[in-house]
Amino acid sequence: MPGRSPQRLAVACLAFLLAPCSNPQVKPVDGAAVPFPSAETLTYNIEWRLIYAGAARITLEPTVLADQQKWHTRLHVESGGLVSKLYKLEDTYDVNMVEQFCAVDTHLDSIESKRHKETKVTYDRSRGKATYIERDVLKNATLKTAEVDIPACAGDIIGGLLKLRTLHLEPGQTAQIPVSDGKKSIMARVDAQDREQIKVDAGTYNTVRYEVFVFNGALYSRKAEMYVWLSDDARRLPVQLRARMSFPIGSITFALEKEG
Repeated sequence: MPGRSPQRLAVACLAFLLAPCSNPQVKPVDGAAVPFPSAETLTYNIEWRLIYAGAARITLEPTVLADQQKWHTRLHVESGGLVSKLYKLEDTYDVNMVEQFCAVDTHLDSIESKRHKETKVTYDRSRGKATYIERDVLKNATLKTAEVDIPACAGDIIGGLLKLRTLHLEPGQTAQIPVSDGKKSIMARVDAQDREQIKVDAGTYNTVRYEVFVFNGALYSRKAEMYVWLSDDARRLPVQLRARMSFPIGSITFALEKEG
């Protein structure tokens, strides 16, 4: 396995996991479907080059404080199987957002092999700036700081995907969503490509496939293609995500295992 690139990319990919609707999913769920956005918990299997590589869990929790809509999301990723024996990874990523998923702050606690890092990003809308701080927890040392200009309502990578889930793009249509990781700020392009039926552990879903342009120097320098399949119903569930890279890494796929 080529160093830590597949695992680190897996975190970045799932972070952007998160579409138009009309057809119901093929496999019904108990009770009435709750339209997005709403509270949810989604669990994924991670596959790397056709082998089990780990699991991911993402939660979304809404609150209303002083008549302002607020959101909190947590992404937890752990390596598993053979990959975990070769390279242990455990990352927890928390995001606080307001209104239409405008980022307030993010916190990444990352344990990868013998490394333990902490990364914080603060989004100051009044100043139009995002501030990035990365620390080595074991050495108690600051590794990197940065500051970048942001628009009035920039999302982090997860907030950008949540915004996408509120749109009504039909195949052939394109959207641009403001995204910043604290080091760079872009208008991320998303293309709605086609409708596909996808079978995962959670069931069989009618979906819309999107291509998300955040690699190849857009937000991340690595060369890759990213595709997201979102359920073609009112919930806009992120059913599957795949990052396709060249040899020797290949493809990393996140497939929905269960809801709730």
